[in-house]
Amino acid sequence: MQLTYMSVDDKNTLFQEYAGASNNTGSAEGQVALFTRRIAHLTGHLKTHKKDHSTRRSLIRMVGKRRKLLAYLKRKDINRYRAIVAKLGLRK
Repeated sequence: MQLTYMSVDDKNTLFQEYAGASNNTGSAEGQVALFTRRIAHLTGHLKTHKKDHSTRRSLIRMVGKRRKLLAYLKRKDINRYRAIVAKLGLRK
């Protein structure tokens, strides 16, 4: 049994807000939003469990996947990229 930190309803509202529909789970905006939420959760976990190296490795992989998705969005549609970055507050 896997412990989750997000319920199905939380994920549906996340995709509703960022991807436009709760069943639009494949959109780049929805995936970036989900990765951002998971990255924030793992970062908090690693602040208390500093020696959890397997979680640190998965966090680094997740950051790389989010970076690749953002690069794809920037290449394909700069307006969608700017909108999701502003909405999530990723670039300062």
